Amino acid sequence: MQPEAVFSCLLPIANCCPSMRAVIQRVSSARVSVDRRVVGSIGRGLLVLVGVSKEDRPAAADYMVEKLLGLRIFEDDEGKMNLSVRDVAGAVLVVSQFTLFADVRRGKRPSFDHAARPEEAKVLYEYLVTKIREQHIECSTGEFRATMQVELVNDGPVTILIDSDKTF
Repeated sequence: MQPEAVFSCLLPIANCCPSMRAVIQRVSSARVSVDRRVVGSIGRGLLVLVGVSKEDRPAAADYMVEKLLGLRIFEDDEGKMNLSVRDVAGAVLVVSQFTLFADVRRGKRPSFDHAARPEEAKVLYEYLVTKIREQHIECSTGEFRATMQVELVNDGPVTILIDSDKTF
């Protein structure tokens, strides 16, 4: 098979407008601190690192909420990943992370050109958190635009990548 054929399927991903991105980790506990002060913590549940792009709209956040609350990544009685965070009465810790839009294709210094401006990102970040809470899921957060320290116990480990354009 020619290299062009192998990589041609990736061209739409590389050339399209970026979408909201999330790194979801199944955790037995997680917490986020700012200036040595814990601002958010959860027990069993999901740590969600969220990046918002310039192109994102509320529909992207709606997709993310539906997907992350429905992900069947918790083990059932038979040891199979078959249960969602809802099913296990888990919680969600959401942390804003614009660096998910780092572009390192040129040079060594990341470019963040595709990340939303902070004032725009904050609106969608808060919208996403509100939508999670509307589903009666315990939801803690980091502090938007702060330098944070995130601690977690990754259970598995299980780490899932999601974007609202469904490219991965």
